[in-house]
Amino acid sequence: MSERLKIAIQKSGRLNEDSLALLKEAGIALFNGKDQLRVESHTYPIEVYYLRNGDIPNYLKDGVVDLAIIGENLLVEKGDQIPVIERLGFSKCRVSIAVPKGSNYNSVKELNGKRIATSYPNTVTDFLSKNGIEADIHVINGSVEIAPNIGLSDAICDIVSSGSTLFKNNLKEVEVLLKSQAVLALSPLCKAEDPRIVDLLFRLRGVLRARGHKYVLMNVPKANLDAVVQLLPGMRSPSVLPLADKDWVSVHTVIEEKTFWQVIEKLKENGAEGILVSSIEKMFL
Repeated sequence: MSERLKIAIQKSGRLNEDSLALLKEAGIALFNGKDQLRVESHTYPIEVYYLRNGDIPNYLKDGVVDLAIIGENLLVEKGDQIPVIERLGFSKCRVSIAVPKGSNYNSVKELNGKRIATSYPNTVTDFLSKNGIEADIHVINGSVEIAPNIGLSDAICDIVSSGSTLFKNNLKEVEVLLKSQAVLALSPLCKAEDPRIVDLLFRLRGVLRARGHKYVLMNVPKANLDAVVQLLPGMRSPSVLPLADKDWVSVHTVIEEKTFWQVIEKLKENGAEGILVSSIEKMFL
């Protein structure tokens, strides 16, 4: 194995942009010229390979790259048992079955004997098998949503993010086969204990953890301090600092993004004032 880690990312598209943003926030600068497919970072011992999405699993299996940022849905479809060492929390989507809006759909049994157009034949086959359904699967690469409109299929199975593409093609989502997000996948020929991979994970987790939290400062009446502290789900214990007014203290803490608004409302109810909220650049526990 070479000194530099080799990591594959999608050549273009939203996953490419989000992957590069994550690496940049982790201190990995990349200066790639137009159409370059392999770039070395000058700030971290890593090489980035820009590849077609469908080719990435094979590069991992063959050990050409050590790691890859890839959609979990693709790993499930390929069924190559490639290990995932970190879920990255972006590029979230789902693999779903959709039918024309006018269809009378009540249960999965409605798919029996139907024609399903998809780019995910293995995922669909597995789903149908588990539900005892027999259907005719048509494999299409790209523009799957148009298949029912041109009479090629009765339903489709494809990735869904906002659902706007389904809406534009007069389709409705009826079954979610799996939920997916970007993941960091490891080549079966590499070991997660490799110090280089451990160090990279340390950096990435610091960035990801920060994205999910807010740093909060507030002024609290001393009389209400115990009640306020009980509301704070931050790391260990909040910092409490004295203020010029002896009846008040300044409380500093970290709050998870997913519970942020509920916590803020309760803090205000318990006398917190002057609440300041700031993003966190990195967060290490």
